[in-house]
Amino acid sequence: MDIQRKYTVSCQACSLNGLCMPHSLSEKEVEIVDAALKRSKPIQRNKTVFEAGDKFSSLYTVRSGAVKTFSVDREGDEHVIGFYLPGEMFGLDAINSGHHISSAKALETTAVCEIPFNRLEELSRRIPSMQSHMYRLLSHEISEDQQLQLLLGKKTAEERIGSFLLGLSSRYRQRHLSPTSFRLPMARTDIGNYLGLAVETVSRIFTRLQKNDILKVDGKEVCILDHHRLCEIAQKEPTYEAAARR
Repeated sequence: MDIQRKYTVSCQACSLNGLCMPHSLSEKEVEIVDAALKRSKPIQRNKTVFEAGDKFSSLYTVRSGAVKTFSVDREGDEHVIGFYLPGEMFGLDAINSGHHISSAKALETTAVCEIPFNRLEELSRRIPSMQSHMYRLLSHEISEDQQLQLLLGKKTAEERIGSFLLGLSSRYRQRHLSPTSFRLPMARTDIGNYLGLAVETVSRIFTRLQKNDILKVDGKEVCILDHHRLCEIAQKEPTYEAAARR
């Protein structure tokens, strides 16, 4: 079998195409977008997709696995900026400067779709809904950054953990996966780094949530036992579906 074909999954056959491209595309338009993408063999855990300072040429979407973006300060300390799940695009923060201001690393064996930015600009001219889709992605990125700043500035450690888990729950639901039982692709140290907490604090809160029968945790496997109480901790309204299951 041709090695390239082995790792190629067309956009039409991909279950994630409703997340990473507009819903309104015709079959012909999907084929046009598909032809612009680059796909390669999976990236192994802890291998980088790009590094800070690299020249920007493409945007990336996670096809399987998970990616974290991070920066490193002058003292050599790592600062996690975000986590990306299947169907989510990353690398957007490099559009303005023309160089990546953060690095991206696979958290586990990960496959990505790469779209050269010059091809994306061309597609946006040919397919108007692509441009609108990019605006929404950029807006979402800004909104996520604002929410993180609020989380870090105003919330307690327990509220941060609760909000983080509920955010993952919502993202898994969007992928038609279980919102109450899922795997954390990132390490506890990464979670703490992202939320501005010591890893010991993260572990202590996970233990407390287990003792209170709100979570069941087995390594990286998490099961939300009491969605309503987790929402109370995070000061968020429970979703209709979760409230109905109580």
